Amino acid sequence: MKHRYLPMTEQDQREMLEAIGVKDVSELFEDIPESVRFKGEYNIKKAKPETALVSELASLAAKNADLRSNPSFIGAGVYDHYMPIIVDHVLSRSEFYTAYTPYQPEISQGELQAIFEFQTMICELTGMEIANSSMYDGGTALAEAAMLSAGQTKKKKVLVSSTVHPESIDVLRTYANGQYIDVVEIPHKAGVTDIEAMKELMSDEIAAVIVQYPNFFGRIEPLKEMEEIVHSQKAMFVVSSNPLALGALTPPGKFGADIVIGDAQVFGIPTAFGGPHCGYFAVNKKLMRKVPGRLVGQTTDEEGRRGFVLTLQAREQHIRRDKATSNICSNQALNALAASVAMTALGKKGVKEMAVQNIQKANYAKNKLKEKGFTLRFEGPSFNEFVIKLDKPVEEVNKNLLQKGIIGGYDLGLKDRTLENHMLVAVTELRTKEEIDTFVQELGDNHE
Repeated sequence: MKHRYLPMTEQDQREMLEAIGVKDVSELFEDIPESVRFKGEYNIKKAKPETALVSELASLAAKNADLRSNPSFIGAGVYDHYMPIIVDHVLSRSEFYTAYTPYQPEISQGELQAIFEFQTMICELTGMEIANSSMYDGGTALAEAAMLSAGQTKKKKVLVSSTVHPESIDVLRTYANGQYIDVVEIPHKAGVTDIEAMKELMSDEIAAVIVQYPNFFGRIEPLKEMEEIVHSQKAMFVVSSNPLALGALTPPGKFGADIVIGDAQVFGIPTAFGGPHCGYFAVNKKLMRKVPGRLVGQTTDEEGRRGFVLTLQAREQHIRRDKATSNICSNQALNALAASVAMTALGKKGVKEMAVQNIQKANYAKNKLKEKGFTLRFEGPSFNEFVIKLDKPVEEVNKNLLQKGIIGGYDLGLKDRTLENHMLVAVTELRTKEEIDTFVQELGDNHE
């Protein structure tokens, strides 16, 4: 019989206790003083038979507003996108979901090739030359990019646009504090980075300038103009980018970005309450030996056959500690595989079509909301997110929407008091015309 867990019979328990010379389980805890042992009854429910327990848990789970039955208009870094069914099929293969770090290439060619393909596709999307085998998430990748920039330039000041995801900025500040790096935010104007303010803050002390494309408000930043300003002061240009958006937008590599990072959650990775997801990290060739984490390289064996190996691992586990550029000790191989399978299933045309649908449907929603009397906080080109102004708290509106079976947008007042009563709305390719129209109608009913 196949079990999803390992059952233990009373006989199993007796045999194990006999093997280690113990009479009962309580003897295993003799090292713990009696005075600190808990002797009461735990305040938990009595055990139930499996069928009754499954029924109870199912009824509790049914109270959740999940994405299968509730159209979602919340994004802010984690999005509800189409996931090809083949993703779960490949991930469920035991050789992938039970695999550990592929230190032995002779028995890990399948996983190594999958990671290599992930790196290749990330390079194609971002327009960069080298990509690593993934990072923990987009926020971690952004912070690591800043640390790499500081180490490469030997400078201790980083500029980050206030249109970058606020949680990523928090992660950056945490990293920077330990490295004694000063983080300065560039204010935004009309929902994009204030170029004039950026010019004033630039100096030869700046290690890097970090922007997001599309940014946290969904707007498209003018990367070409920014790149000229950044490189004129010999700073590094770091761009955090939604890889799906790059199916339709010009990639940052074409604008001269030094490092492009982001989160691959948009490809085949479920929202999953915010994680785990999969960050990516791409650079130009001159930074190849400074990339955190690990890279998979293509080589040939002694018989001339193509093969794959881990290479250029710049972490202290593999090289002298004083030469290490990062303490990142792993990657998100399984989620990177999910992203690889999704991108492969979609293909170049599919990724572009998916990206274009995000733009078109978001613009349809924008126009319908305008017709309903709503005001857009920031006008101008955007990808699949935009900001609308409400006349009552977003929390109140979202509660009303949830009663109608709709998951509303993100409350920007949670991160910025100047944006109280402002909702960040995300419209992905999965939202139908009917769902968008219903969302607009229900929002209108909550609009005075």
